[in-house]
Amino acid sequence: MRAVPTPSARPGTGYVAGVLAGALGGAGGAAAAAVSWRYSTVLLHPAQNPGLPERVLEAGSGIVELARSRLAAQPGVWGLRGAAGLSVVGPVLECGRRRVVRELRGGPVPATGPAVLDAGPFDPDPGARGLVFDDVAVPTELGPAPAWLVPAPADAGGHTWALCVHGRGGTRRESLRALPALHAAGLTSLVISYRGDGAAPDPPDGRSHLGDTEWRDVAAAAAYALDRGATRLVLVGWSMGAAVGGAFLDRSGYAGAVAAVVWDAPLLDWRRTLRQQARNRVLPPSLAGVAARFTERRIGIDLDRFDLLRNPPAVRPPTLLLHSDGDTAVPVSLSRDLAAAAPGLDWPVTYQEFAGTEHTGSWNADPDGYAATVTGFLGAVL
Repeated sequence: MRAVPTPSARPGTGYVAGVLAGALGGAGGAAAAAVSWRYSTVLLHPAQNPGLPERVLEAGSGIVELARSRLAAQPGVWGLRGAAGLSVVGPVLECGRRRVVRELRGGPVPATGPAVLDAGPFDPDPGARGLVFDDVAVPTELGPAPAWLVPAPADAGGHTWALCVHGRGGTRRESLRALPALHAAGLTSLVISYRGDGAAPDPPDGRSHLGDTEWRDVAAAAAYALDRGATRLVLVGWSMGAAVGGAFLDRSGYAGAVAAVVWDAPLLDWRRTLRQQARNRVLPPSLAGVAARFTERRIGIDLDRFDLLRNPPAVRPPTLLLHSDGDTAVPVSLSRDLAAAAPGLDWPVTYQEFAGTEHTGSWNADPDGYAATVTGFLGAVL
């Protein structure tokens, strides 16, 4: 008789793969398990380099011509990063079957050849937005984590601090689009790094924990802010930054200091997000479930805790959700569903949807409207 592991045992990779392969059925199940294992590995080791999927065909005289693609034809304002550096491209002027012509708004004239559309058209730090800032280090349990400290306007008092939390595979640059709105609202902003993002100390196992441990670095940032005169906090997050923030609101002793939340393209449910991304990879939805089970085993996470509709955090401050209807990475239906369910969850939620852009592209779709929404919300709740 084969021994069955007790609930406290930690079966190894071979055991888990074998069980799932058997459940999925023979050789086909083994192949499915292998694909799911790979999907889980990609999830736990986010790539920092997105590659260069676009192509510049021609540029100059205030325009740039790109090979036609879904991303190249998005509306709004974007960065375009290539061999010449980071340029700023504006609205689509012409859109044909094979090419897209956009306004060239700033930066170097793009070189012909491979490039990538960058949701962040600003480099490299808050100085690019005309903001004074200091490089600081937040003490965390793993060591010092670099952060940008952007002081509030001199007449604002500086007692309300925004903690800005980037998404999976992202960097602190993600905050540069929103910082002027936070500054205009009278906030001091602390733009943090967290374990595994390439700037903060690495986690002991070298893996992303999808928010399950990263929230501790947000708690360290909260302590840093409160020790330096903050009396209330605003939690700002992009994509997985919302999952990290949700864990912070549920588990941290500092959560009671949070007076407001601003989440952009928020990842509010890992399971639904994994199913969406499986569809993006043309994988059967069942494999997302297998990958989720692998992931739970590998890093000891309970993904059900990250379904914020069924398991909302213990602390639920007034929250602004911003999401684009063209998001294929994190389903826009998550934000819509939370906004609809919020009254029954005793969670004051304001929802603003933007049109036609990809993941975290709400600012890009309408920079002025985005800033007005953020400052209006913060002015009302603070």
